[in-house]
Amino acid sequence: MLRGEFADQRTTESRFDRVMDELQRSREESERKWEQHRAELQIYREECERRSAEHQAGLQKLREESEARSAQHSAELKAYRKECERRSAEHRAELQKFREESERKWEERDKAYRQEFDRVHEEIMNLARKQERSIGALGARWGISSERTFRNALAAVLTENFAVEVFNVNEFDDSGEVFGRPDQVELDVVISNGTLLLFELKSSASKADIHFFERKCRFYERRHQRKADRLIFVSPMVEEKALKLAQRLGVEVFTDTLDIKSL
Repeated sequence: MLRGEFADQRTTESRFDRVMDELQRSREESERKWEQHRAELQIYREECERRSAEHQAGLQKLREESEARSAQHSAELKAYRKECERRSAEHRAELQKFREESERKWEERDKAYRQEFDRVHEEIMNLARKQERSIGALGARWGISSERTFRNALAAVLTENFAVEVFNVNEFDDSGEVFGRPDQVELDVVISNGTLLLFELKSSASKADIHFFERKCRFYERRHQRKADRLIFVSPMVEEKALKLAQRLGVEVFTDTLDIKSL
C-alpha cells in the first residue's frame, strides 16, 4: 500500500516536472519570440530613425537650396533694380539734356526770328514813313490844283444835271471874322429856283476844315444879307470827328458828287 502511494507520488512529481519543463520551454519560447520582436522593433525603429534622418537631411538640403536660390534671386533682383535705376537716371539725364538743348535752340531761333522780324518791320516802317512823306508832299502839291479841277467838274455836273447857276465867290474878310485875321474867303455858290446852296470841295476834310467852312457860310450870309438853305461839303476823305461836327453844325457832307441826288 505504501509502495503504491509512493508510486503515485513519483508519477505526480514526474508530471509536475513535465509541466514545469513545458512551462519553462514556453517561457523560453516566449522570451525568444519577444527578443525577436524587440530586435525587429529595434530594426524598424532604427530604420524609421534613419529614414527620418534622411528626410530631415533632405528637407534641410531643400531648405538650404531654397534659401540659396532666394538669396540669388534677391541679389539678381537687386542688381536688376539697380541697373534699371541707372538706366532710368541716364534716360532722365539725356531727356533733360535734350529738353535744355531744344529750349536753347528754340530760344536762339525765336531770338533770330524776332530780330529778323524787328529788322523787316523797321524797314517796312521806314519805307512807310518815307512813302507817307512823299505822298504827303505830293498831296500838298496836288491838292490845290485838284480841288480847283474838282470844283470846275462839280460846277459842270451840277449845271448839266440840275437847273442851277454855279459861280465862285472870292471875297476879302477885312475884320478876320473867318480865320481870325484878314484874308480871302472863297466859296462856291449854287442857286436853284431861288434856293441858295453854299458848297466847298476839298481833297480831305478835318474838324478844322468843317469849322472854317461853317464860318465862311455865316460870313457870306451876313455880307449878302441872305440865309443859305443848305451847306454842302464834298470830300472823298473825311475824319470821323469832322463828320460829327458837321452834323452838329448842320453841314451836309458827301464823299462823291454823284451822291448828291437832288438840289
